[in-house]
Amino acid sequence: MNAGRAEAVGPVLALILATLFWAGNYVVGAFAVRTMDPLELTYLRWVIAAVPLLVIAQVVERPDWGAVWRRWPVHLGLSLSGMIAYTLLLYGALRHTSAIDASLINAANPAVIALCALALFRDRIRPRAATGILLGLLGVLVVLTDGNLPAVLGLQINRGNALMLAAILVWSLYTLFGRHLTGSPPIASTAVQAVLAAVVLTPMALWSGVHWPQEHEAAWSLLFIGIFPSVGSYLLWNMALRRVPAGRAGVFLNLITVFTVLISVAMGASLSLAQLGGGALVFCGIALVSSRPQPAAASTRSIEPTTDPQDTV
Repeated sequence: MNAGRAEAVGPVLALILATLFWAGNYVVGAFAVRTMDPLELTYLRWVIAAVPLLVIAQVVERPDWGAVWRRWPVHLGLSLSGMIAYTLLLYGALRHTSAIDASLINAANPAVIALCALALFRDRIRPRAATGILLGLLGVLVVLTDGNLPAVLGLQINRGNALMLAAILVWSLYTLFGRHLTGSPPIASTAVQAVLAAVVLTPMALWSGVHWPQEHEAAWSLLFIGIFPSVGSYLLWNMALRRVPAGRAGVFLNLITVFTVLISVAMGASLSLAQLGGGALVFCGIALVSSRPQPAAASTRSIEPTTDPQDTV
């Protein structure tokens, strides 16, 4: 009985730690961008993470690297969007907005992914999911405008929040097109994309004079981001997915926002009414989008929320 409980607790603990580390990317990233520009942080993050990811992929998945690298054009496109563009936008956003706001906006990803799937692939959205999408987007607008919804008409939106909105749009496209990548194990795919991100960014890094940060705090922040969210979370997540259904594991992604808020508040941040209200709307929307319909005969497919482990890095 005790062994059975341990087997059940192990994957759950792995999922919790994975989302905790991803939440740390927001909190520590917000600190790191005070002394490092987004390009510097993005480049060094993937330089640090690339080799450990390759080693872990080999040990855990033992992939056919020839088959993986033959899909390099697809991996390159995904790397440019998910590893480079998204990360640059995220760290750019954290220069102008709080980790709490960024994580609340990011929590609307399931709704944005569903809308992009509808626009690009004509995926059908169930009525309940449509209601959830509207609630989630309303919650994001509340956060974006700090509760002043008329500001949307005047485009009076914090620059950081606007960058974060662009980031989740980019990540939604990355997620949708990444679904068509077959024949590559998830950790190996992540490792290849990290390597490509480092290679692509190297000329820009050399031209802009990217260097290892001199401040001890910034260096430790960079090491944390390069190891825990970039390597540890992926390893823990994929280990858990061997024992937990992807749909159930996807629910744990909501903990990223929860952990980000808790860590930020513990470090002295305060929550505004707009953040509380907008966050509540976002999570109500997530609940509706994530709820599964009752089994019924249907010929059309409905959009379901993604459970890709990269959806909220």
